[in-house]
Amino acid sequence: MGNFRIIRAVDCLRGGGVMAYPTEAVWGLGCDPFSEGAVMRLLALKKRRRDMGLIVIAASMAQLEPFLAGIAVSDRQLLEASWPGPQTWLVPNNGYAPTWVTGGRETLALRVTSHPVAAALCHAYGGGLISTSANPHGFRPAVSLLKLNLYFYGQLDYVLPGSLGGLTSPTPIKNLKTGEMIRGS
Repeated sequence: MGNFRIIRAVDCLRGGGVMAYPTEAVWGLGCDPFSEGAVMRLLALKKRRRDMGLIVIAASMAQLEPFLAGIAVSDRQLLEASWPGPQTWLVPNNGYAPTWVTGGRETLALRVTSHPVAAALCHAYGGGLISTSANPHGFRPAVSLLKLNLYFYGQLDYVLPGSLGGLTSPTPIKNLKTGEMIRGS
């Protein structure tokens, strides 16, 4: 993938835009988690309630450090053992994430992605990004550009091209403290 595409995607994010990009299993929608306007626009596009919370992905655990302050060493080791990879964790919300990301919940969903395009985007952006499936709430996630366009044609600021990863369903979500599986196998 050309660097110009990543640069354009980063410019979109820094300008408060909402974009689509490939992830491990489905097309994702993303934006800057600290831009309330971008997150509200993303939620409106998805017709998703604000209180549901969103996932933040990153290229490395270092990019998630502010969200992980206060995590026990044993919990940190569990995260390190599963990342990068297709495992999303609900971690205790230490107050760093804005309420429009957490949905006002006491947990925050985080993942260090192993998808090359999503990781390159986070790396170039220099921090974590919102990552939610590209679909209106209640509809099946987009697994093709055709479906992405059927859902959001003309409504996104940028679409970063690339191939989906090898997963057949969205990444599992597990609660770090309780071990409860929230989504997935």
